[in-house]
Formats: sequence, structure tokens, C-alpha cells
Amino acid sequence: MIKKKIKKKNNIINFPNNLSSVEKEIEAIIFAAGEPLDIETIKNKISKKIDVEKVLIKLQSEYSNRGINLVCISKKWSFRTSPHLSKLMVQEKTVEKKLSKAAIETLAIIVYHQPVTRAEIEEIRGVAFGTNTIEILMELNWVKPGGRKDLPGKPIQYITTDDFLSHFNLQRLSDLPTVDELGAAGLIDNTNIDSAIFGTGKFYREKQDDKKEDIYSNIDEMLTSTLSDEDEK
Repeated sequence: MIKKKIKKKNNIINFPNNLSSVEKEIEAIIFAAGEPLDIETIKNKISKKIDVEKVLIKLQSEYSNRGINLVCISKKWSFRTSPHLSKLMVQEKTVEKKLSKAAIETLAIIVYHQPVTRAEIEEIRGVAFGTNTIEILMELNWVKPGGRKDLPGKPIQYITTDDFLSHFNLQRLSDLPTVDELGAAGLIDNTNIDSAIFGTGKFYREKQDDKKEDIYSNIDEMLTSTLSDEDEK
């Protein structure tokens, strides 16, 4: 017996070819729809009265082994890419977005006044928080919760992270420019800023620690010098 070779057409998608006209209507309606359709909606669009659910089950079977499947979710029908091929449809693209002015101002306040609460940030900025402003900084992992303040309601305090230091190439927060340096560079108007309270959180404490280290260093030098003078006598 000679087997006859059947030539297959090189179509992108081999649609079912054994459908009635009304079945093709249902297929086209679902394919063209911008959202999943329920059975009642499909019934109102076709030219004949027919058991729509039965047709949908038939189409679902026809498409079950194809790249496109007919699926029913919450009683609504739509064509979807086969789960086995979904990874081919994923396109990853890195989009760089500039931080908003509100986010930059919020970051600056946290940097120089940490740990600081939302209410304190709003008070310093003079305006209420925008939508997701601090959440954006947390997604970048530049800011994180740093405990709660001992006040009624125990509000969350925010501090900067090691990733913030790494991103801006800082060894520690005290490497940041001081209020006088920012003023000299023309970045802020420091005529009305009290440098004694500028940077009142971790940044300020680090500056104080530096001063203490200098004091101890001076005392050590003074004692060493005094002992040397007594030996000479």
C-alpha cells in the first residue's frame, strides 16, 4: 500500500477548519474582543441561536494543543498564549526614571535628619507627602524603617541604608557636605539655617563622635608631652 504524503502549509497558526459558520463567528468574536467575554455577551453578537457553551467547549478542545488556548476564567472566555510558551512573550526592558522633586527633597531630609518620621519630613518640607514618595526610596533600597519614635502612636522612623552610601560613593554619612559647604556652593541659602540643629539625627551624632575623638586625641598628645618633660627634669 502506497502512503500518500500530505503537504502541510507553513502557516503561523493552523486554525480549526471543521467549524460551522456560527462557530467561526464565536471564534472571531472572542479573538477580536479586548477583554474576556461571558456567554450572554457572545449570544447577543452571533447571527443564530445556538448552544454557545457547547461551541465554546468544542473550541477549547480544538485549541488545547496549540500555541493559543481558549480559556475560561470566572465564567468569561478569552484566547491566551499557551502556558508552555508564555516565557517567549516576556520582554524585559530597563527603564530609567528620574526621581521626582518631592522624592529628592524627602531623601535629603532623611539623609540629614535621620532618624525621622513622616510627620517630621512633612513639617520640614512644609507640604504633605505625595503618593508613594517614600515607598519609591524604599524600593531603591536607599531608605528603610529605623525603629519607632517614643511618641503616642509610635510612628516609624526612617534612615538611610548601606546601599545609599554605596550608590553615592560615601564611606559614611559624615562624608556628606556640611551646611556651610552647601551654602558656599550655592546649593542652599544658609543665612536662615541654624547649623547647630542642621542634621539632628545619625548624621549629627557622627559629627559629634568625630569631635569626641579629636578631644581624646588632643588629651593623649598633651599627656605624652607632659610625661616627656618630667623625664627630662
